[in-house]
Amino acid sequence: MYDRGSSPSLNKRRRNMTENTMESWSMEDLISLTDEVQSAEMEYKGKTINIQWCELVESEEPKMNIPSDDTPEDEKNEYYTQLAGEKIKKMIEKANEKNPEGTFLTSDVWAKLPTTLKYKVSAKVMGTESDVNF
Repeated sequence: MYDRGSSPSLNKRRRNMTENTMESWSMEDLISLTDEVQSAEMEYKGKTINIQWCELVESEEPKMNIPSDDTPEDEKNEYYTQLAGEKIKKMIEKANEKNPEGTFLTSDVWAKLPTTLKYKVSAKVMGTESDVNF
């Protein structure tokens, strides 16, 4: 009689499922992300820059008034672009406070950077990085 539970193909599938499962986050590890300084080296126009940032908790998020539903789309887009930039600045500032030796970008410098670099840094920090070059 054939035992379906011990078939070689089923055992192989079970092994592959086990090998391909991701590790689960613990609550402690997720919470500790807000205290951990993350860093990366990025390439920009043939040279490298080092950046550092920290995840924010809700109370650290930038506070801005949300546009009303009747606000024109271009104004809404400008608002959300500004909000995203403020969030990135806060993430960088938090890391700079925790690790002053690693400071490269500051709020003053952020305002003067080329927009293409700001987009690239933002994408890296927010985890939406792609291979698109501006």
